[in-house]
Amino acid sequence: MKAKRPNPDTNLELCPDCGRETRHAVRVEIRTENPASANAAFSREPYRVAVCGECEAESIQRMNDA
Repeated sequence: MKAKRPNPDTNLELCPDCGRETRHAVRVEIRTENPASANAAFSREPYRVAVCGECEAESIQRMNDA
């Protein structure tokens, strides 16, 4: 069975800056949380970055928050 691809016209998110549900460009980035530490190579975490298609506000959420 094939997995369905999400339709960008129907997948809306609430933008905290606009206060409206708009389309967002979403990507996952690996970010170093503390680049000045001796263990910087081991402090990388995945973050979900969403950019509003209307006002271009960017929201960032750490994905490994428990």
